[in-house]
Amino acid sequence: MDIFVDIIQLKKSRKDVPMLCLIDDGQGMNHDEVMKMVSFGHKQSDKVDKDRIGKFGVGFKTGAMRLGRDVLVLTQTTTSRSLAFLSQSLNEGKDNIEIPIVSYCRQGQLMEVDLSMQSEALAKYNLKAIKDFSPFNKYLIGEKAALFGTGTGTQIYIWNLDEWGSKYCLEWHDGLKGGSSFHQGDILIQSKRTRSRPGQISQKVPLDYSLRAYLEIIFLVPRMKISVQRTLVKSRPLSKFLTQTVVETGDILRRPVELILGFSQLEWERANCGMFLYWHGRLIEAYKRVGGMTHSADVGRGVIGVVDVTNLMDDEDGRVWVHNNKQGFQDSEQYACLEQWLSRKVDEYWDNNFDALELNKDNCVFKPDHEWVQCDKCRKWRILPTDFDSRKLPLEWFCFMKPFKGQCSDSEQKMAPGIVNVSTKRSGYACLLKDSNDKKLEGVRKTSGAGFRVWNLEELRTQEGLGLSYSLGMVVLCVTSEGNTRIFWFLISAIPSTADYKSIKYEDAKFPALKRLRKGLWKQ
Repeated sequence: MDIFVDIIQLKKSRKDVPMLCLIDDGQGMNHDEVMKMVSFGHKQSDKVDKDRIGKFGVGFKTGAMRLGRDVLVLTQTTTSRSLAFLSQSLNEGKDNIEIPIVSYCRQGQLMEVDLSMQSEALAKYNLKAIKDFSPFNKYLIGEKAALFGTGTGTQIYIWNLDEWGSKYCLEWHDGLKGGSSFHQGDILIQSKRTRSRPGQISQKVPLDYSLRAYLEIIFLVPRMKISVQRTLVKSRPLSKFLTQTVVETGDILRRPVELILGFSQLEWERANCGMFLYWHGRLIEAYKRVGGMTHSADVGRGVIGVVDVTNLMDDEDGRVWVHNNKQGFQDSEQYACLEQWLSRKVDEYWDNNFDALELNKDNCVFKPDHEWVQCDKCRKWRILPTDFDSRKLPLEWFCFMKPFKGQCSDSEQKMAPGIVNVSTKRSGYACLLKDSNDKKLEGVRKTSGAGFRVWNLEELRTQEGLGLSYSLGMVVLCVTSEGNTRIFWFLISAIPSTADYKSIKYEDAKFPALKRLRKGLWKQ
């Protein structure tokens, strides 16, 4: 599929305007399927179809009209070709909505008007309406139809894009030829606003406004080749790009669920974390924070979970607990039980793998447990050996190449359940340490003892070895006394001054600091 923004000239105003183009080489649609696509709502068959995503038949219309006022659909199968025009410009001021559709059937090497679907007079009337109210004339329509050749596919063109202030709702830029991955073309939402998520403070969430970032992870198992602004999107299946990976299985309402948990260096750098929920292989909810993640920005930082909830969210009676816009799940017992199960598993993973760690190295680069590469022919994923430098891979890679040296017919490798531990010191990826003279960070020393002691701020300031830091409205005071490290904490609404004489309580540190904050064991 190719997605890009082109410039086209309107007939009446002679104004150059942007047009969003989506072109694929799929099977195309016949006349009846196009009618369903552009009609406002239809009842789906009661027959169970595991590959069906749409439910009420309103997704294309609402999505297209949200982006622009006018859309043209051109589709071709092996035996037919159809042209459909969904336009606000054409129907402005009308009581009844008019949707011109022209269908053709193949007769030898030519496409002739399909008189079994419409009369010749109706076909001419609809074609004239398309030419009058769109930038497409017979030559441009012929040029676009020629893109199919003898093959099949669908083309969608959207223009008169919605506006955002003095600009269009979309922003686009082309990639640089021969440039790196940082210079690839992209289509962005103009506002670049991130979604509100409980516990999240980071604004570095590109998939909320970047089409390229969203398409990288939209599929649980990516197979499709997608280009944005004429540069190929490199798919990034999340479960294959994690380190310290754990596969958790369980039952929710007597239905099996599998969760893949791991640590992502990229998301740690962006201060992100959360669960990615897929339904029928498509991303529905991203960065969903559960458990301790919802209470602290540092708890769970960099931890990513991937789970397929298709079996859980599809009832046997055909009911689906997914919003119509495919951007979230409905409030249901299934979803509530899923949240509880995910919270428990994520907290256990964090406690076992991160809370008890003592940090002895700074600026260390974590690599995935396995590095993967996708064949550009069969679209299967192959595991790279641990001693292979993935940066040496060519832009186009096939199964017969190094280091796999196999065939496209070979079955795709899968990750086995359990903990996978692979050395982080891969070829070309040594830990990046600071200067050896820098003092290494040591874990907080645990001390024993019970009870509380009352201090005031003025008295604390006179103590030797006093350290003062501010983080999210919380002051942490460290006093060294007789070789023991102790932690003081209290909530503040402003930075304390020398005139403050508030008393605070402290107790010896019994848990790592992050675990203490999440479990609510601080005193005021």
